[in-house]
Amino acid sequence: MNKILISILALFAGSLAGAADRAVSPDGNVAIAFTLQRDGTPAYSVEYLGKPLVLESRLGFEPDLKTGFAIVKTATDEHRGEWKQTLGERSVVPDNWHELTVDLKHADGRRVRVTLRAYDEGVALRYSFPEQAVKEFKFTGERTEFRFPPETVGYEERGTEGEYRRVKIAEMEPYGERPLTLVLADGRHASLGEAANTGYARTLLSVAPGTTDTLVTALGGTSSNLDRVAEFAQRHDPNVTLHPGDATPWRMLVVGKKPGDLLERNYLMLNLNPPNALKDISWIKPGKAMRDLTLTTVNSKAIIDLAATAGLSFVHLDWKWYGPVEFEAAGEVLVRAPNLDVPELVRYGKEKGVGLILYIDRRQLRRDRDHIFAMLEQWGVVGVKLGFVEVGPQVETAWITETIQKAAEHHLMLNIHDGYRSTGLSRTWPNLMTVEGIRGNEHFPTAEHNCTLPFTRYIAGAGDYTVCYYDARLTKTTHAHQLAMAVVSFSPLQWIFWYDKAAAYQGEPEVEFFKHVPTVWDVTKVIDGEIGRYAVIARRKGDEWFIGAINGGEARELKVPLDFLGSGRSYQAHIYSDDATVATRTHVRVETRAVDASATFSLKLGATGGAAIWIGGEAQSVF
Repeated sequence: MNKILISILALFAGSLAGAADRAVSPDGNVAIAFTLQRDGTPAYSVEYLGKPLVLESRLGFEPDLKTGFAIVKTATDEHRGEWKQTLGERSVVPDNWHELTVDLKHADGRRVRVTLRAYDEGVALRYSFPEQAVKEFKFTGERTEFRFPPETVGYEERGTEGEYRRVKIAEMEPYGERPLTLVLADGRHASLGEAANTGYARTLLSVAPGTTDTLVTALGGTSSNLDRVAEFAQRHDPNVTLHPGDATPWRMLVVGKKPGDLLERNYLMLNLNPPNALKDISWIKPGKAMRDLTLTTVNSKAIIDLAATAGLSFVHLDWKWYGPVEFEAAGEVLVRAPNLDVPELVRYGKEKGVGLILYIDRRQLRRDRDHIFAMLEQWGVVGVKLGFVEVGPQVETAWITETIQKAAEHHLMLNIHDGYRSTGLSRTWPNLMTVEGIRGNEHFPTAEHNCTLPFTRYIAGAGDYTVCYYDARLTKTTHAHQLAMAVVSFSPLQWIFWYDKAAAYQGEPEVEFFKHVPTVWDVTKVIDGEIGRYAVIARRKGDEWFIGAINGGEARELKVPLDFLGSGRSYQAHIYSDDATVATRTHVRVETRAVDASATFSLKLGATGGAAIWIGGEAQSVF
């Protein structure tokens, strides 16, 4: 009898150790489950369309919060709703989820909460720390694993502005960037990313030791500017300190049957961030910007004139506008360059309807951020491009978040450059207009790279691609391809003519497209696309649609049905396409035709080519 009782108790204990609970998305297609393994290791798994997406993977923290947990309680919650945004890729964002919360107690008494959510668009999980006697949690790393089914491949990218490489999970190099786009053997797609990181070490991804199919969070990562910043002492700092009441960022997976689904669902990252914290956002204005390197009052006014004529909203004075003392002591910072009167340029720009954006090196803001932001606000400057930011350690993340908030207090829009990638913070602080963390036209990348970006980097939101048009180095793509990038590449502050000068324009009629294309949208649709091969993206603002089609290294013909247009109405379509017979330097043909929802465009795209389409407005001369 005792032996039977012991056997029953052992079986019962084993079932408790392996017991699982789960959250299922409102549409039933996505599920995330929690399991406590026999040694008290917390774990989770994910299913999509009834099949495994993430196999059972361990959770925890280094060095000593990995095993020895017991479940204290579980709870469920759900949400149905939507919210509106004016500065994004869509004006109405659905926000619907089911949630499972698991409270855990470690053998030493410390308590950790794991929250798991299932959305129609994917899943997310994070750790938080309830109020308890322990006042501080110090970790040397986070062990959140992602074990994928065999033959899963990822589009790996490393470094601040790297290129993409399609590799098997086991072949990934350490500290891969996020988001990481994944393709499973059966053709399902996912994007692994990070959301709501305001004061935690940056999360990168490495192959878990001793595995071939498992990735693990690699906190801190590599300093992107190590060779330039002497005070940045460590290449890799995974150490994190948290307190009761704190939470980690969300680890999220956006899912889709095809690559275009990932871009159409990238608002999941925004949903995982708190709502807008700013009472008044009327001063935040999206638009297009042109860079000015001439840095004299006379020449800068000429650039402002061009911007006003070409429909650009901003002129950006790049580095050195504050003269040769940019890295000197705090008392000398922001001494304006000779022959440059910034307040006068602000005044002149207001007359022309053009705002002024100024570049500031991070080292300057570290010395005197409050004074600099107050001075720029007093001058009437509308935005700051923040350069050479450091990313990785917890302290750097916290400083960037604080800088975003400080900028908002002084009515300054922000463009953060170098290695920083937003984790959806623009929902909470919409003055964070755009960030770099992308291989853009500063490098004149290949057409294949451009055709990879919509399904990889842009799952993390805005990227400052810096569209270029006239520069002689623009040889890896066509001019119609570059026009289309103004649609394909999302950035509420969109830099146009990045390396170009005012004198470069010689009457090319297709430049009108840059004048009319918006930078924020009401609707975004991916019409078609294959990673690295081609992409066709349609976006609507008001009553007008804009389509960007870009092609990789092989010529192809693409069918673009216009069934997304409103029925019962005829539209005017302006098509800008490559044509070697057009007698301009850019060889772009401009055509206009009437279309309706029953029409289908047949686009013949040459290798590295593209096409841009504007539907709904009458063409006007840009100059």
